[in-house]
Amino acid sequence: MKEHFKGLGHIAIHTKDMDESVAFYEKIGGALRQRASISTPDGEKLLALVEFGGVVLELIQSPVPVPMTEGNIPHFALYVDDVDAAAAAVRAAGVDTFMTPQKKVRPNLFGGLENWFFTGPSGEQIELLRML
Repeated sequence: MKEHFKGLGHIAIHTKDMDESVAFYEKIGGALRQRASISTPDGEKLLALVEFGGVVLELIQSPVPVPMTEGNIPHFALYVDDVDAAAAAVRAAGVDTFMTPQKKVRPNLFGGLENWFFTGPSGEQIELLRML
């Protein structure tokens, strides 16, 4: 199974104000890579990828209020070489907590990606991520 995992993709962080968060990370040495948005039933979800401290942060501004308390990191992403094969390996290990019946393919988000989320034993969300 481990042959599919290639490294940390990003750490996702909810933000109340996208511009303020991007400016903050740029002020302390980060660099904005890309901005994007996803249409949801509640409105536009704003996204940004920021390089900071050797990792990529995915900043997320939800169209509806999200509790901003300790633990506001909604998921972490692992780069994989093949989302389907990695998911099959996770399932073969006895984990069947995938959050959707199939992977998502988003050709226009951040240059194109496919991903699939599952949960860990404490409810943490883990994203299998392949950039297209």
